[in-house]
Amino acid sequence: MIAGLLILPFTVRPTAFIKMVREHWKIVVWVTLLQTILNYALFYQGMSLVPGALGAVIVGSQPLVTAVVASLMHKDDKLTRKKLITIVFGISGVILISAGRQAFEFGTAIEMLGVFMILIANIATATSNVLVSIKSNGMNPLVLSSVSLFTGGLTIFLFSIPLEGSKGPFPVEYWLILLWLSLMAAFAFSLWYKLLLRPGVKVSELNLWKFIIPVVGAILSWLFVPGEKPEWLTITGMVIITVSLILFYRSTKQVHLN
Repeated sequence: MIAGLLILPFTVRPTAFIKMVREHWKIVVWVTLLQTILNYALFYQGMSLVPGALGAVIVGSQPLVTAVVASLMHKDDKLTRKKLITIVFGISGVILISAGRQAFEFGTAIEMLGVFMILIANIATATSNVLVSIKSNGMNPLVLSSVSLFTGGLTIFLFSIPLEGSKGPFPVEYWLILLWLSLMAAFAFSLWYKLLLRPGVKVSELNLWKFIIPVVGAILSWLFVPGEKPEWLTITGMVIITVSLILFYRSTKQVHLN
C-alpha cells in the first residue's frame, strides 16, 4: 500500500492517471488480484508453514511455473528444450544453495499445505506476468504498479484487521524497515512491468533471471548476517545457476545474430 503511494508522484498527471486506469481497468484488476492480493497473501502464509530451505526451493521453481503458464497462454512463448534444460539446472542450483544453508524437513500435512499455497502464489504471479505482457499495451508501468500495489495492499490490510487484530505501537526501527521495503517494492515492480512491456521480451526468458535471487541472497547473508559463511554446496549451486544462465543467453544471442 505504501509502495503504491511512493510511486504515485512519479507517474503522470492526475487526469491522465484516472483516464489510463479507466481504459485499462481489466488488467489493473487482474494484476491487483493475482500479483498483489493472491501472491502476497498465499506466499507469506505458505512460507510460515514450511522450513526455510524447502520454501526457498518451491519459490525457486517459479521460472518453471512461469514457462509452463506462458506456453499455455502465449503462442510465441513456447517451452523449448533449451529453456527447460536451463530451468532444470537453475532449480538444481537453488536446491544446492538451500541445502548448504539449512537442512530439509518435509512431510507433515501443514507443510504440504504450505507448499501448495506457495505453488498457487507462483501460478498467480506467472499468470499476472503473462497478462501484463500481452494485455497492457499503452499502460504506463508506473501507473500499473502504483494502482495495483496500493489497492491490493489496502485490501490485504483491511482483511488482516479481523484476522490479526490491531497491534502496536511499533518502534522507529519498524517504520524505517517498512519504508525501506516499500521503496524496494516500488522500484522492483515498476522496473519489472517496464521490462515485461518491452517489445520482443518473452515472459519465460525474463523470469529465468529470478534464479539470481537466491545467489544474491546467499552473498548478502555472508556479508551481513553473523555466523553465515560460504559452504561448498552453496557455492556449487551458485556456479551452476550462473553458468546455465550465461550459456542460455549466449546461445539465444547467437541464434538471433544468425
